[in-house]
Amino acid sequence: MNPKEFEREMRKGECFHALRVPPGMWTVVRVDGRGFSRFTESRFEKPFDIRFRRCMEAAAKGLIEALGGVYAYTESDEISMLLPRDWDGFDREVEKLVSLAAGATSASFTQAAGEPAMFDARIWVGASEAAVVDYFRWRQYDATRCCLNGHCYWMLRNDGLTATAATAELDSKNAAAKQEMLFQRGINFNGLPAWQRRGFALRFHAEPRTGEDPRTGESVDVVRRVLRLDDELPMGPDYTEYLLALLRETA
Repeated sequence: MNPKEFEREMRKGECFHALRVPPGMWTVVRVDGRGFSRFTESRFEKPFDIRFRRCMEAAAKGLIEALGGVYAYTESDEISMLLPRDWDGFDREVEKLVSLAAGATSASFTQAAGEPAMFDARIWVGASEAAVVDYFRWRQYDATRCCLNGHCYWMLRNDGLTATAATAELDSKNAAAKQEMLFQRGINFNGLPAWQRRGFALRFHAEPRTGEDPRTGESVDVVRRVLRLDDELPMGPDYTEYLLALLRETA
């Protein structure tokens, strides 16, 4: 067979290579740790460990810098990274985007943790600013739910309950009852660190600085994009306004 014909025939098997994110859509890449329940239980304190958070910060930084994102929201072992609406990297190929996202996150986390770890990736798309806001509000709601359940679960485990018994105990309680359970043990849920209850994020901020024109040596005012950690994220309507401001800056 002619080599070119042979290649064309083989490439027919790359059936998902042509799948692309529709132009003009807001795109979020979400990565999740693979098998992290088992991975973290033997290496980090429960329910939260600042060392694990720092590893997730490093992973989010590696992801947002590798793919040119504008916002990387992190909770538990997942990162949701928002791309600019006009992002056109890799011709918007879904296959390329998810593989590079998983690879960049896995490499950055592994380097920070000193042990190999893997992440998988998926894509969410939305047509409007309102849809993007709802997406990140959904993930923040999940962060709050996981934080409450995590503190209650490990409190029960530390009291001697098995994993099955602790899970069954929590299944019968609503959020208010779970908060009361913590309060009876001296833990005010609303007093826990904001990054545990609401997640945290990395985003680029425009910062004015004074630079030097290399041609003339004169001082000039410049604006640089600096990646910053936001670990006191607002919630409710304030988070909505925070996100809308971010989207308008991006647009």
